Amino acid sequence: MKHLAYCEKIREVYSQIGSGDQGYMPNAISVVLKTLDQIANNPDLPEDVRDNAAFAAANLLISDYSEDA
Repeated sequence: MKHLAYCEKIREVYSQIGSGDQGYMPNAISVVLKTLDQIANNPDLPEDVRDNAAFAAANLLISDYSEDA
């Protein structure tokens, strides 16, 4: 159960999606990239948080991820 390795907020939403209370997004990677971009671009957040978001997004873009898939 991979979801157990993450914070309570993620586990809560995971359970809501599994139960049908929250919508499932088949192209979730696009949502992740947009969210990471918003975090990396937010000057109100600490620089290390922004750097981590940028690093994660760049690695996703370089990986096998494709919006056409």
